[in-house]
Amino acid sequence: MTNLPNRNISPQQAHQWLSSDEAILIDVREPDEFRTEHIAYALSLPLANICELPRHLKMPQGRKIIFQCLRGKRGEQACALVPQSDVPCDVYNIEGGIDAWKEAGLPVITSGAAKPPIFRQVQIIAGALVLACTLIGFSGQAWGYVLAGLLGAALLFAGLTGWCGLALLLAKAPWNRT
Repeated sequence: MTNLPNRNISPQQAHQWLSSDEAILIDVREPDEFRTEHIAYALSLPLANICELPRHLKMPQGRKIIFQCLRGKRGEQACALVPQSDVPCDVYNIEGGIDAWKEAGLPVITSGAAKPPIFRQVQIIAGALVLACTLIGFSGQAWGYVLAGLLGAALLFAGLTGWCGLALLLAKAPWNRT
C-alpha cells in the first residue's frame, strides 16, 4: 500500500468504510474540540501529535486511516505528515471535516454545551485586551501602547513555546470543566 497525501473522500464514503470496519477514523482536532463534539467512530489524536501515530496504533493489514478535523485542512495536513512516519496503510481525509459530516446528516456525539474551544477563548480575550489597550493609547495614554506591546510579546512567547498561561487559566474556569 502507498501513502498518498491529500486524499479527500466524502463523508458518505467515510461512513461506509467505517460501518464496514474497513477504516479507522482519527480526529486531529484539539482535545477540547473533540470533547465538545465528535464522530462516534473517532479516536482523538491532535495534529501536533500525529508523528506518534505508529506508536499509538497497531493497524491491521488492509485497513485504511481516515483523518477528520473541523473543515478539512488539518486532516489534509495529517495526510501529508503520515507518510513521513511508519504507517503501512492508505490515508484519507474527510473533505469538509465534521462540518460536512453533519451537513450530510450523519450522526455526531455532543457534550451538550456548545462552548468555544479554549484556543478560541484565548484569541477572544487577547484580541479584546490588545484592542482596548490600543484605544487607550490613542486617547493619549502611552501606557496603553506599552500594555498592547506586552500582550503581543506574550502571544509571541505562547506561539513559540506552546505554553500559554491564559489557556491554562481558562482550562480551570468553571465553564470549561467537564
